Amino acid sequence: MPLALRAAPLELPAPRNLQLEAVEMARSDKPMVVLYSQSGCHWCEEARTYLVPMSRETGSRDAALYRQIDLDSDAPLVDFQGRRGTQRSFAERERVRFTPTVVVYGPRGERLAEPIVGMRLADFYGQYLEQAIATARERLSAVPR
Repeated sequence: MPLALRAAPLELPAPRNLQLEAVEMARSDKPMVVLYSQSGCHWCEEARTYLVPMSRETGSRDAALYRQIDLDSDAPLVDFQGRRGTQRSFAERERVRFTPTVVVYGPRGERLAEPIVGMRLADFYGQYLEQAIATARERLSAVPR
């Protein structure tokens, strides 16, 4: 990984209103890649070493939106249906229990690829992410307008 990327903070933006972000997703035909994380999760930090550079590099940045939801956060969050809650309550409704978990969503809050739970094989993690995004984009493009 280039030194400049290592020096940059390894953070993904936290969503505040998924319903509003869904409008952008639908307009641009971009899925949303969500990293479910929690404090003290070493493997979550490792997942961010893949996802943060992807969120900044032109090709992958243009392919999806990248966000992070923390299982242990009570930060406010409006879900895809407009319900108000917290990051924690959203993760519970989504039945995400393990971190890191990556879920790729469409604009209606539908899951567009198999979730990536854990780090699996770290050597292939980037490929798992790229494949999930490619699958999501194919499914989005197949939806009639």
